[in-house]
Amino acid sequence: GDRGGDSAPCGHDARRPTPCYGPAMIRVSVTYPTTEGATFDHEYYASTHVPLAVAAWNPVRTEIDKGVDGPNVAAVHMVFASMDDFQAALGAPATADVMADVANYTTIVPQMQISEIVEA
Repeated sequence: GDRGGDSAPCGHDARRPTPCYGPAMIRVSVTYPTTEGATFDHEYYASTHVPLAVAAWNPVRTEIDKGVDGPNVAAVHMVFASMDDFQAALGAPATADVMADVANYTTIVPQMQISEIVEA
């Protein structure tokens, strides 16, 4: 939605110099905590599961982490233009296929973190 009635794009209004702040971009991180006795197929995750999720949800960008040290074996970070875009993505028909595919690469229960990107 419009914040304040001035609809000129950022940087195109001398009264409001760049930068300007619209709705915050949203980063959705799905992490896979290191779990004793659990399995995780990194190859399948990167080559099949994440592309399936990207096709279903159409994020602005996506990054895959393979854990080296720390609490997680793996993670994916997807950036959406707004919370509305993320919520619409979750409502997509293909979301059920994405969720059902988790069992094909891991026995770990994924954790989700939703964040506003404060500064890029």
